[in-house]
Amino acid sequence: MSTINTSPETIKNTPFGGWGSCYLNEDDNRLISQYINHAEEAGKIQSDWLGRNPIESCRRVCQIAVDDLGLGRNSIIAILLSPCFPDEQDEDLEKVRKDFGEAPYRILVSYLRIRAIYTKKRVIGNENFRNLLMSLCEDIRVILIVIAETVAFLRGVPELKEVPTDTIQDSALLYAPLAHKLGLYQLKSEIEDLSLKYLEHDAYYHIKDKLNATKTARDKYIREFIEPIDKMLTDAGLKFHIKGRTKSIHSIWQKMKKQNCPFEGVYDLFAIRIILDSPLDQEKVQCWQTFALITNMYQSNPKRMRDWLSVPKSNGYECLHITVLGPQQKWVEVQIRTERMDEIAEKGLAAHWRYKGIKGDGGIDSWLGQIRQALETSDNIDLYDNFSTGTYEKEVFVFTPKGELKKLPKGATVLDFAYSIHSKVGNSCTGAKVNGKAVAFKYELQSGDNVEILTSSQQKPKQDWLNIVVTGRAKNKIRLALKETQIKDGLYAKEMLERRLKNRKVELTETALNHMIKKLGYKEMADFYRDVANASLDISMVIDKYIEVKNQEDGIGQPVSNDEQRSAENFVLDSNAVNSAMKSHFAAQGEDVLVIDQNLKGVDYTLARCCNPIYGDDVFGFITINDGIKIHRCDCPNAKDMHTRYGYRIVKAVWSGKGTAQYDITLRIIGNDDIGIVSNLSNIISKEEHILMRSININSHDGLFSGQITISVEGQQRLNLLMKKLQQVKGIKQVTRL
Repeated sequence: MSTINTSPETIKNTPFGGWGSCYLNEDDNRLISQYINHAEEAGKIQSDWLGRNPIESCRRVCQIAVDDLGLGRNSIIAILLSPCFPDEQDEDLEKVRKDFGEAPYRILVSYLRIRAIYTKKRVIGNENFRNLLMSLCEDIRVILIVIAETVAFLRGVPELKEVPTDTIQDSALLYAPLAHKLGLYQLKSEIEDLSLKYLEHDAYYHIKDKLNATKTARDKYIREFIEPIDKMLTDAGLKFHIKGRTKSIHSIWQKMKKQNCPFEGVYDLFAIRIILDSPLDQEKVQCWQTFALITNMYQSNPKRMRDWLSVPKSNGYECLHITVLGPQQKWVEVQIRTERMDEIAEKGLAAHWRYKGIKGDGGIDSWLGQIRQALETSDNIDLYDNFSTGTYEKEVFVFTPKGELKKLPKGATVLDFAYSIHSKVGNSCTGAKVNGKAVAFKYELQSGDNVEILTSSQQKPKQDWLNIVVTGRAKNKIRLALKETQIKDGLYAKEMLERRLKNRKVELTETALNHMIKKLGYKEMADFYRDVANASLDISMVIDKYIEVKNQEDGIGQPVSNDEQRSAENFVLDSNAVNSAMKSHFAAQGEDVLVIDQNLKGVDYTLARCCNPIYGDDVFGFITINDGIKIHRCDCPNAKDMHTRYGYRIVKAVWSGKGTAQYDITLRIIGNDDIGIVSNLSNIISKEEHILMRSININSHDGLFSGQITISVEGQQRLNLLMKKLQQVKGIKQVTRL
């Protein structure tokens, strides 16, 4: 890096020195030198990405800020101090407020904030990027500084080893229109012309050489064209003055491309503006009088006439535009308007850039119009303190990973951003990476943030999401997703309930179902189905409760259908009841194993009532929402559904200890209705050690009996031995475990 001279004398004697009391004083010079020296010693001041000396670059920006924009002390201090701080988070920034005051500090922080967004991948050729700049600026002077910086950069391109075409193109896309909006026509034209010079070198010099070659002839032609008009309007008693202007090189090039013609084919290289000093009630009359006099002298082109006098533009612009055939058969554009119309046009209400095809939103146009008027009508730079970017306090602008800009209301969260991309992205959002750091979807976005949404196929919208988002779009999408989920859960839960009841040969009736739901404390059926679907409500408990309610309505005990009794003879147990998919699930995963122990502390688990697992059974754990972990047998009737729908909530489980705990098990026994068979069964059970019979319920029909015996047993091994002994009893057809 080149040596940087940071002495007070050097700063004071820069090309923009000698400003007097309204600019830098001796204390300012001394303090700025101290900041620069300290930053250089700390290694903060480095050559920029183009290899330029940052201090020298800032001096050039200051020169333009003073000469072309009329900026003063506060802006100059902010510009010169900017190389001393890598970003707005620098701990030394607060010292600037103490040493120089609030205004330089505020300008500097905004300037650093804008500088930081250029390190991000971005798409700047759009309206949102311009709005992002505004939202990051706390002071309008920052925008003026950025425009000055752009001009300084373009002027210094010839000094660079390599022309940065992307950055130059950005300047033409963003800052030229912005300078135009602010009424900085000279700087706007310079930005456009220099951009053209570096991006399309041959076209630029071709037009420039043509203009230089024809300047003398063009000036002579303008005088020749104006002289008879001047005499004719004077003789008519009109008060007026005439302006002539040559189009910029960039404008000529755009015209050549649009009309697909050579330089010689651009007939309106210059325009004549006739400005009448007319009383308000005579404006239109005198404009049309001037029009008549000129068209009597020169032939007009009707296709090129624009009458914004009879019907002004929506933005207030009033003028007559005509194109006439002047001497030497050359077309000349003539604009006719009054002093009042010209003042409106020049101070922004006409917004000349509008009819050149540059569009924008109403908020920024109105705000920039105020700044434009202040630039052209006042030499008091303190007026800038009256303007802030309050227009954008209600909006934030954030980047997608691809550099696209999104506009959201102030207070929007990551979840709002996700739904602004697509409802599927929002519905599956689990969080985001903002500026490379992981955040929750409740994170409130700030202008300039880079946001990458994180999703999961297992994620589903929750009711409390409505309290997180602020945009109407997100709220509507969440409500729609919740409704769809509610419908799906309702259908799934109802189908599962019907299937389980059908297996128990129990009819599902709306009356019994409604009574049961009320007994469980639910006011809405949708809430009941939701809890059944997400397994926060044990389906086995629901079945038992329903049967209890149904029996109460029917006035009977435990129902056992006649069909079931008659089919006992042909009953065959499904030997493939164990869910092989469950075993493969555990074989494929390397998850932690839940150890089931009666003395285990710190883990909330219970044995599922749907399959009543006991010590020694092949089991797994299912993580419920409200009831901790439920332990199920691998051949549980619900195992397949849980594995298919909620595989991510399944954990492997093994038994610990020696199986000394007692488990209540119900056995179903089917056989011939012989005398004494129940007594035989009771005797066998009573002789078994560590097995107690809790209850027995026997029903007989057509020579067959079907019964349920509830016993208390220590584990699977003792249970299997008992079942074998019971099956050996004469007349027993089947012994199965429920």
